[in-house]
Amino acid sequence: MMSRKSVITFGMVAIPIAMYTATQDNDIHFNQLHKTDNSRIRYKKTCANCGKEIKTEDIVKGYEYDDDKYVVITDEEIEKIKTEKEKSIQILHFAQLNQISPVYYDKTYQAAPEAGGEKAFELLRVALMAEQKIAIGKTVMGTKDTLMAIIPREDGILISTMFYADEVRELQKQYTKTEVSEQELNMAKVLINSMDTPFDPTQYKDEYQSKLRTLIETKISGKEIVSAEAENEGKVIDLMEALKASVEKTKKEKEPA
Repeated sequence: MMSRKSVITFGMVAIPIAMYTATQDNDIHFNQLHKTDNSRIRYKKTCANCGKEIKTEDIVKGYEYDDDKYVVITDEEIEKIKTEKEKSIQILHFAQLNQISPVYYDKTYQAAPEAGGEKAFELLRVALMAEQKIAIGKTVMGTKDTLMAIIPREDGILISTMFYADEVRELQKQYTKTEVSEQELNMAKVLINSMDTPFDPTQYKDEYQSKLRTLIETKISGKEIVSAEAENEGKVIDLMEALKASVEKTKKEKEPA
């Protein structure tokens, strides 16, 4: 597993850490093929000037400062201008976890202390847990200042990169809020509470990917693909009737067989 070394800093405290990718892609991926003979479609990088195909090691970064005029910037030069402070994750302030909309979170990493940072790392985690707070920090990742949320958990610390305010779109479609009656609200609360169970991520599976894998195996074996059966659940239009029916259905599903 690839890791990225860094240092969390706040006040005079410096905690050396390693950051590990916290998620992985388990999706089925398809290749693009030519319809007539099922040959793979290949994408080649070519030079606009000489037309030759270019290898990855022959490609450099260039910034266009005028029409067709570029200045070449190397990775070494990009790293050279970073200060030690910019390479570290500087904690700017602390905040309540529920103050931050999920739309601001981007990629999530697991953080682990490096040698010498174990005590300070655990102290930060325990203190954040006790106060139900997260830390907001920033560091330079690649070529930009990156905002980060340092989030305490029972079994460690997560670090999520964050979007800036100008990168988050405002709600595109506004709606007119209608009045709901107390009776409707109470029935909705009953439904919510009847479906209230602790979050256990192991209980959720990507069922459609399983169906897709079965489809692929069926095609490989030369069998015919059968259409999915239509679900005949009657849709209740009246809101109160729909809520009542949903509550009854949930009760039946919870009853022991």
